[in-house]
Amino acid sequence: MRAKTLWITGLRPLAGLALLLSLTGCAMLAPAPPERQSNICEIFREQPDWYDYARASQEKWGTPIATQMAFIQRESSFRSHVKPPRTKLLGFIPWTRPSSAYGYAQAQDPVWGEYEADAGRLFARRTHMKHATDFIGWYNARTRRMTGVSLHNPRHLYLAYHEGQGGYRRGSWRGKPAVRRAAGQVERTAARYRSQLAACEEEFRCDGLLEVWPFCR
Repeated sequence: MRAKTLWITGLRPLAGLALLLSLTGCAMLAPAPPERQSNICEIFREQPDWYDYARASQEKWGTPIATQMAFIQRESSFRSHVKPPRTKLLGFIPWTRPSSAYGYAQAQDPVWGEYEADAGRLFARRTHMKHATDFIGWYNARTRRMTGVSLHNPRHLYLAYHEGQGGYRRGSWRGKPAVRRAAGQVERTAARYRSQLAACEEEFRCDGLLEVWPFCR
């Protein structure tokens, strides 16, 4: 019995250590939000891979890099695992969340499932910037097909993103001042990001091992 007890108790610290390392590893996979979110050049300097992801989405779906990042800044402030705050039962008991929105793009469960099936992204994660930018590109391309909104019109792309393409066509956003203000904010952020990116984008185009800025293609 004593030998068995020692074997079991000996495993407990190891199991705890493994759990701690697992949790730490998960945390390390999620980068901290950029410190200077008002400047897209600084965002990409902190997270250069994000430029590559947004550029790939732009080339695939057509939504400009600046618009993609403006969406994400508005939706999650670049926090990878954020969810809507819980409602309060009786004013103080944490209760359900108002929606299933999750991750960088705050995509909800039903539309994320549609994206996985339609875009062939069965193992996509809402907490990964690569998949978040691809989702936004996919969604906006669908908005363009269904509503005719230009991919260079961030205000109305965001209105359709928030309300859904059906809600956008019905004009549901017209009676929602908060949604209209959010869309205006996205438009202004996208314009600022676009201007900033024009001055620094060459810095992030160095993809090859032998390419050194400012001599990239």
